[in-house]
Amino acid sequence: MLLVGCGKMGGALLDGWLAARTVDHVVVVEPQGAFPADAGAAGQRIVRCAGVSRIPPGFDPDVVVIAVKPQVMDEVVPGYAGFVRPGTVFLSIAAGKTIDYFTARLGADAAIVRAMPNTPASVGRGMTVAVPNAAVTPEQRRLCETLMGAVGQVAWVEDESMMDAVTAVSGGGPAYVFLLIETLAKAGVAAGLPEDLAMKIARATVAGSGELAARSIEPAASLRKNVTSPNGTTQAALEVLMADDGIQPLVDRAIAAATARSRELAS
Repeated sequence: MLLVGCGKMGGALLDGWLAARTVDHVVVVEPQGAFPADAGAAGQRIVRCAGVSRIPPGFDPDVVVIAVKPQVMDEVVPGYAGFVRPGTVFLSIAAGKTIDYFTARLGADAAIVRAMPNTPASVGRGMTVAVPNAAVTPEQRRLCETLMGAVGQVAWVEDESMMDAVTAVSGGGPAYVFLLIETLAKAGVAAGLPEDLAMKIARATVAGSGELAARSIEPAASLRKNVTSPNGTTQAALEVLMADDGIQPLVDRAIAAATARSRELAS
């Protein structure tokens, strides 16, 4: 396989693939000339190249993963049009870059999967949503699912317009959770806790709750109710958070803003 771009997300994917032995041989192109030292100590399993012109002659990948930053896509992507063939699928993890964007630069015959992973992929707990174009075969779809499944869960959509909301909820979701940790800790300080203790409690509580949600088959609403004693302290807090002007309308506005911005970036 061919990995174009080995920054934070590309490096996380590469480490996941090597750890899971999803791939045996990877050619990695880092257009900026850098290559993370921790992107998998794999000896002969990785061939590192500074640019497309340095790719070994005759290399014929079954998948080309595009993981460069969106701002350098215009100068990087056209150089890979020579790899378009029926047996090769292009898997993009670039936010805001549509399938039409890639077909305009690679050609109408290119098999393209647009995917949106998130940063928990770096610890094997990512969430990826993907959409294929009509040229992608069932085998290529399974290959892309295997690759992204090495770093977390995978879901598919058939309507590409849904990717804007996916980007807002899943792509940006880790930032919202980290903000929750910040705000929970600040609220603890305001309630009288030392700052370091408040942050320790907030981080452990959010992390533990996430793990509980991941392991449980119960709906999130049921897990919430399990913590809430009638007329207790948690109920008092939830009456504020679940009020008409509470957290839901605020999150609705935030996701709507992120979705709208994703559409703007894709246009």
